[in-house]
Amino acid sequence: MWKGRFAQETSALLQQYSQSISFDWRLWRQDIAGSIAHSAALEKAGLLTPEERAQIVAGLTAIGNDIDAGTFQFQVELEDIHMNIEAELTRRIGAPGAKLHTARSRNDQVALDLRLYLREESDTLAAALRNIQRALVDLGSRHSEIVIPGYTHLQRAQPVYLAHHLLAYVEMFDRDHGRILDARKRLNVMPLGSGAIAGSTILLDRQLIADHLDFPALTQNSMDAVSDRDFAVELLADLALVAIHLSRLSEDLILWASSEFQFVTISDAFTTGSSLMPQKKNPDVAELTRGKTGRVIGNLVALLTTLKGLPMTYNRDMQEDKEPVFDSIDTIKSALAVFTAMLGGITANPAACAQAVADPMLLATDLADYLVNHGVPFRQAHEVIGKAVALCGQKHCQLPQLTLADYQTLSPVFTAEVFTLLSVEKSMNARQAVGAPSPANVASQLNRWKTLLA
Repeated sequence: MWKGRFAQETSALLQQYSQSISFDWRLWRQDIAGSIAHSAALEKAGLLTPEERAQIVAGLTAIGNDIDAGTFQFQVELEDIHMNIEAELTRRIGAPGAKLHTARSRNDQVALDLRLYLREESDTLAAALRNIQRALVDLGSRHSEIVIPGYTHLQRAQPVYLAHHLLAYVEMFDRDHGRILDARKRLNVMPLGSGAIAGSTILLDRQLIADHLDFPALTQNSMDAVSDRDFAVELLADLALVAIHLSRLSEDLILWASSEFQFVTISDAFTTGSSLMPQKKNPDVAELTRGKTGRVIGNLVALLTTLKGLPMTYNRDMQEDKEPVFDSIDTIKSALAVFTAMLGGITANPAACAQAVADPMLLATDLADYLVNHGVPFRQAHEVIGKAVALCGQKHCQLPQLTLADYQTLSPVFTAEVFTLLSVEKSMNARQAVGAPSPANVASQLNRWKTLLA
């Protein structure tokens, strides 16, 4: 493609080193769609006859069919998907194929292809996030009566409904969903017509191309259009957050499925055994997802690092944008799919959950609230209940086993009513503020999400 300038053939080593066809082949649909739209603008400008354009469209369609069927032979010496398709088109139809690259550069061509690709993948990712939200809501609905200890610092803190815990992840994934759709808006801008840096003296109707490809807007600066990949960075950042949320959910499930917790059982279909210890049942989906999060975060850092020192406009460094983008998308789509399926086979263990939540210390804050409701300043009430817990340690008992005299020694405000407070059911019913896990609130949230996700 540049043989007019050079007297020597490109080194075979350089060809292998610089090729991107081994990974950018997956942009073939977008490249063909972009070329068909570009040919319409060339025809309108009088640079292609209707017959020539018809040949181009037919040739590109046939090439697409061959690629889809797996019979197309990609050539490393042609470097990338753009030149592989263009060279084959010219081989098949002759001179009209050689006209196709008029008034465009691979710089704006790849920017177009990547935006088209990410637009499609954003829709797929958004749908996958909705699926895992539905799976979480379904799991919570199937176990809507189960209460478990909530944890801070991985220490038992206060009782919460299992469904409330799962709904926290529904909220997280909803923000991820919104971020991906927001990123889609910013990447959904048509760059073709920007050329290599400064457009072209050959005037094409860029709006016509945008209409063909369903872009709502055109890029407004040719240098910006070909030199930045912030739209890809933004999507990678969103995917890194998805991965982090999946990793945190993974950690919860790993703990809950352990022998120490036994809150849930993961189905055999989504666990593995040990090559040595026959009793083992390992939560590999959750562990692998937790591990793959590092890759997704790394891909974001890799692209940021690639871009950070680049001068205007296009630099060959930017070829390194695709592999981290493709890898993060593939990883997150796979993780969301397998996680969604795994959630459908998880069951809670009511007995183990009930035993854990029966720990009276989970209701220590309720006792402090009782004192506050009777006029004791919170800091003082906190100190009183702290002393009650310490007294339990000294007497080797739990809060319900302290006597009324014990309580009244700590604060004269206490009456026999204190013993009615040490009930998980009463505690949960009292948590009625917006966002708190009362039975009515949790049921309402489950119904709200079922409606939103329907």
